[in-house]
Amino acid sequence: MTLKLITGNEAVALGALAAGVKVATGYPGTPSTGCIESLLLLQPADLWRQGVHVEWSANEKVAFEIAAGAAWAGQRALCTMKMSGVNVAYDSITSVAYSGVVGGLVVYVADDPGVSAGMCEQDSRGFAVMADMPLLDAASVEDAYQLVRAGFEISERVGTPVFVRLVTSISSSFAAVDVDEDTLPLPARPAQLIRDIDRFTKAGSLICMAQHRDVIRRLGLAGEVAREMGLNSLRLAENPGGVGIVACGVVAAYLDEAFEMAAEYGFEREAVSLLTLTAVHPFPDVEARALLAHCSTVLVLEELEPIIERGFYVEAQQAGWRGRILGKEDGGAAGGLYERVGEYGLRHIFAGLRAALPDLALPADLVAGHRGADKLAAARPITVCAGCPHRGVFMGINTAVRKAGYKKDEVMVTGDIGCTILGMNPPFNTVWNEVSMGASIPLAQGYVRAGVKTPVIATIGDSTFFHAGMAGLVNAVQHQTPIVLIILDNGWTSMTGMQVNAGTDVARQPGGGRSVDIARIVEAMGVDFFVEVDPFDQEQTAAAILNALKRNGVRVILARQECAMPARRRGVRAGQVRVIAENCNARPAARPSASAMGPS
Repeated sequence: MTLKLITGNEAVALGALAAGVKVATGYPGTPSTGCIESLLLLQPADLWRQGVHVEWSANEKVAFEIAAGAAWAGQRALCTMKMSGVNVAYDSITSVAYSGVVGGLVVYVADDPGVSAGMCEQDSRGFAVMADMPLLDAASVEDAYQLVRAGFEISERVGTPVFVRLVTSISSSFAAVDVDEDTLPLPARPAQLIRDIDRFTKAGSLICMAQHRDVIRRLGLAGEVAREMGLNSLRLAENPGGVGIVACGVVAAYLDEAFEMAAEYGFEREAVSLLTLTAVHPFPDVEARALLAHCSTVLVLEELEPIIERGFYVEAQQAGWRGRILGKEDGGAAGGLYERVGEYGLRHIFAGLRAALPDLALPADLVAGHRGADKLAAARPITVCAGCPHRGVFMGINTAVRKAGYKKDEVMVTGDIGCTILGMNPPFNTVWNEVSMGASIPLAQGYVRAGVKTPVIATIGDSTFFHAGMAGLVNAVQHQTPIVLIILDNGWTSMTGMQVNAGTDVARQPGGGRSVDIARIVEAMGVDFFVEVDPFDQEQTAAAILNALKRNGVRVILARQECAMPARRRGVRAGQVRVIAENCNARPAARPSASAMGPS
């Protein structure tokens, strides 16, 4: 074992290698991106030589299906994604969960309480409940390393895929962890071909219901294995009838610090019972019943949805328990002690201790914590990087809309996930909305079909177009919906850190991969108008957009120029910027200056 300073994402990657993973797939999505990135850094000398395949897939659904195919062939496979990616892959996740797996299959999902990385603040534990899949919830970086290994073991012993969940505060944090460096060469496993129609298809109601019964059976077995492995920890106080605390995932990591601080005001940690959970689904009913039987008050600490808390209510009802449960549901329709929003910190634990132990004299400022600090922060809307080619597109849209005789609030510009959505902020104020990967194109069609008479423009990035945009464009062509689509092709999946995608230059594709040309795809779809522009050429870009606005049918503009970051790292400079101070009228006049940060 070697002590290494690693992130939670790296812990998942190294844990998978230690478990003998054969195939690792994913799609970039903060906060999970670093897992596949860290594996790719080991290639090709370490991994490809050992027959381990690692890739950024076209989207999360494709990534999961590749991993599932490998697991059905008897190999161990890892699939990674952020919480929004579970939405994309969930159709296949549920189906594979019903069929089960042969080799171990771990789905690593990173949730984002507090929404530091964008998108909906959803709780992936609910997806595990719906799919009857086991879920392990890491409390620390070290936990992440161990739980991935445990996930593979549970998956193969039970024959079911397993979720391993981290949150942003763990996936991006560093910690010193003992890791096993002697994992390569990996033990060879021959690939299997198993023909079992009743297991691997959904052809008929009898097959589906039999699979449903089996996945429920396997979930119960997974709970027994997790209990056997000691993944959950229960400590009962010496005297019954007191307070029990339940902590799930990352909240459990804060308990020691909170207890030490509370001890200064008379809190005794040994006087309360404590249940810490990493195996959160299936619900740990044995441990829950033991805690309820010993305590008169139970405080449940879990971020986002009250999944564990509701399980305690069920167990309490069945046992006829008449104590008090504190959490998100204890206030009924009016809400409870906690809200279902944001990430937890020490103040949440202190608030719970004060509610559960009224005689504990915790000062108000300890409970309030840093609430209100966000009101003191200056407004700093994010915008595109210096030298970003997307600047030329947003400026071109604004110019074309004005020259076409419209005001900005008369032309809908739908946005999409990634760097393109930054067009909503100053200085552009161009993009109006954002839904999910690829949604900008169908959303634009919805505005047209609703009867909007002014032009409707959809914007989408290259990686997002490959991920989920092509189907929307096919639909527009089929139904001849008159929209203008601008594809902002910078050659990289840039928002998450410049990962490769299908359109990245062949010279930078890992493992000898090929590059897929968006221009050839769009032309093959049979759009009514297609033109390619360089967004650094402002006159050309604005003129092309203006031309498209005046035409009918499905019009596509491909704005192609490489992302400034990887280009500059290779010493490529697309141009110079000269600031004309007298034209800058949004702030007090400054002395004339020049900048070489990139093209305008």
